[in-house]
Amino acid sequence: MSQGARTRPEGSGQALSEAYDTALLDLDGVVYAGGNAIVHAVESLATAREGGMHLAYVTNNALRTPDAVAEHLTELGIPTEADDVITSAQAVARLISEQVPAGARVLVIGGEGLRVALRERGLEPVESADDGPAAVVQGFGGPDLPWGRFAEASYAVARGVPWFASNTDLTIPSGRGIAPGNGAAVEVVRIATGAEPQVAGKPLPPMHRETILRTGAKRPLVVGDRLDTDIEGAFNGEVDSLLVLTGVTDGAQLLAAPPQHRPTYVDADLRGMLTGQPEVIEAEGGFRCGGWTAKAGKERLEIDGEGEVLDGLRALCAAAWTAAGEGVCELDAGKALARLGL
Repeated sequence: MSQGARTRPEGSGQALSEAYDTALLDLDGVVYAGGNAIVHAVESLATAREGGMHLAYVTNNALRTPDAVAEHLTELGIPTEADDVITSAQAVARLISEQVPAGARVLVIGGEGLRVALRERGLEPVESADDGPAAVVQGFGGPDLPWGRFAEASYAVARGVPWFASNTDLTIPSGRGIAPGNGAAVEVVRIATGAEPQVAGKPLPPMHRETILRTGAKRPLVVGDRLDTDIEGAFNGEVDSLLVLTGVTDGAQLLAAPPQHRPTYVDADLRGMLTGQPEVIEAEGGFRCGGWTAKAGKERLEIDGEGEVLDGLRALCAAAWTAAGEGVCELDAGKALARLGL
């Protein structure tokens, strides 16, 4: 079944950690939240690694260097080398290096992660629009990034200097809630200049290319919590994906997902990597998974049965996604999700 035609989550007779050679794991909302490990993450990743699965950590956050990310993961009990971490800073640095001369100056609006990635590609980070940059690159700079940095970017972009962005995520999770992300900062420069940046991060192809180049994955599985970055990135890269429900995506968003946001598999947390996945089958005018049967009524999604809540959610996905493919777009899922306690 092609990814564009997916109308139900798929099943797997094998544990996912055995069926795929490399897990491409998002960090925020998947491995940790607010800097602390998510429940079951440490043990699940250790078991997958001991079973022979290569673990790679893929993040749109361009602020921290791979060394800093690896150190943080190791402190959480997840032994990690810098080479196991792929950032949008690395992806955008490669993109820039393919379009400017070797050794060119690049105006940096962001943090140390961008500077390290640019130097890795033989480029020279600079701080001012008056330093003769051949490109401008913008990445998440943290809460203390001065407003004047956006002015420097705007001056250079308005002069016609090519503009690049590590990613355009509008928000970023923090220990205190949801904060503005790099996409919000990119909007500031866009408003000031009317220009459009070249973007490298998830869900766009440069990030997937960077990940495959650095990991050598032959059969990768993208593991994430966001439909519009992780799952869409897998769709664009034509690889399979596992959505875990430990981050930003809830049941209603999953049921309403357009084709490019529909994951191959759905599970509660990273323990889903260690098991097979139940099959969703057509039954009784709808779809059955485990002890649950779901179908699309005239105005709402309906579900009946008992058993594992996730099986019910998988059956509901099949009913909703199939109905959407048949042109039925407005179905109330509230009562069905409440029946599952979601």
